Amino acid sequence: MNDYYALRLDVQPCCTDATDLLAYLLGEAGYESFVPDEKGLTAYVRAELFSDDAVRNALADFPFDAIVTASSELVEGQDWNAEWERNYFKPIVVGDRCVVHSSFHTDVPTAEFDIVIDPKMAFGTGHHATTSLILTRLLDIDLSGRPLIDVGTGTGILAILAAMRGAVPVAGIEIDRFAWENACENVRLNSHPEIAMLCGDAALLEALAPADVVVANINRNVILADIARYAAAMRPGATLLLSGFYETDCPMVEETAIAAGLEPCGRTTRDSWACVELRKPA
Repeated sequence: MNDYYALRLDVQPCCTDATDLLAYLLGEAGYESFVPDEKGLTAYVRAELFSDDAVRNALADFPFDAIVTASSELVEGQDWNAEWERNYFKPIVVGDRCVVHSSFHTDVPTAEFDIVIDPKMAFGTGHHATTSLILTRLLDIDLSGRPLIDVGTGTGILAILAAMRGAVPVAGIEIDRFAWENACENVRLNSHPEIAMLCGDAALLEALAPADVVVANINRNVILADIARYAAAMRPGATLLLSGFYETDCPMVEETAIAAGLEPCGRTTRDSWACVELRKPA
């Protein structure tokens, strides 16, 4: 059990674009999980990272013509699975081929790939557009026998689907220790002990064998800082899938990737969020 702050932001008028942007801004301040609704957004951050100044700075960058009312409360360590079950996490189907649900769900749709995620406070249940975008691409790409690295693995959901689709070896990297522990638990829940879950930052890529596929669903600034490391971890001809940023950020991401020796080869978008696909020349 660990303590979190729950930040409540009520937005008037409220829309999906507004709550998505707030989640993006707070994500850059260390917030891990976001629950939007028709009135605004509830965001969660580990207690030791909470700062009133960080909230003010995030709201100062919010460009919408709206009134945002903020309140916060300390949420002491609790059973996060029970919290998600009561309030937030419902089973979803991605691409008609993959169902994502938790161990506490009973009414689960049938699909080719069945992923069990007990999210606790880690990011990545498939509900957010960025996770769904990369899941969809991983369903389309031939992964059989191909090494894959998932940077910023969160719950481990992307690495788990990759392993289910035949990628080997599969490694996940997560800088947050609580999220890393959660990813390790989810790997066990899905009976894929061969997935190597590593706790640390992108510097760990140097210790791994080059991959055929690298995925990173983080935030824009981290991606921009680490693209060169992703490129160095890729085999010639390898694919890089990036998400965690808005469609308007794509030119900046692609420009930085080109400088690192990569070639843009596609984009997908959903609700203004983007997934950029790049290739390392053979």
